[in-house]
Amino acid sequence: MQRIRAGESATAGTTPRKAVFLDRDGVINRDHAYVHRWEDFEFIPGAIGAMRQLKQAGYALVVVTNQSGIARGYYTETQYQALTTQMQQALAEAGAAVDAVYHCPHHPQGAVAELATNCDCRKPAPGMILQAARELNLSLADSLLIGDKPSDIEAARAAGVGRAYRVRSSNAESSDTSGPEADGVYADLQACVAALLAA
Repeated sequence: MQRIRAGESATAGTTPRKAVFLDRDGVINRDHAYVHRWEDFEFIPGAIGAMRQLKQAGYALVVVTNQSGIARGYYTETQYQALTTQMQQALAEAGAAVDAVYHCPHHPQGAVAELATNCDCRKPAPGMILQAARELNLSLADSLLIGDKPSDIEAARAAGVGRAYRVRSSNAESSDTSGPEADGVYADLQACVAALLAA
């Protein structure tokens, strides 16, 4: 599991922060399957504004994304990191800077031998969320997760995240209702955040 962090982690002894954990593909950007080039990266309408609202409401923003395309050999770690840097820059310029981005490059059936493994970071495993909580001094009970797949909700439950929501803006598994039930289901990130902040 690896990460790109925008700033320094919180110092020991400070009060844990609340965060919103966001899946990437299908929540922040359109899920065109294994997106790894900036020219193919398309923000879902309203997503940036929603992330900016979450920042203004006092939440840390943490992206947690499965990137099995690396293990499958579809793109490299270097390509992934380059895209992530550009995404972070675009969000920061729009007032929606993320505090950190965590990704899992593994897949049990991967074509890249060293990444073809069962790990504790690929959702539905909670590893990325737990690592973020340790490194960024986050209160999981006071935090939220917004994803588009049952595996996102399952990871949130396993990690002890306070609430977990699903959006239906993804192309994949949008009608899949298996796994643990979400605390709410919304059309997209913008609709989800509007409902949360109005509550």
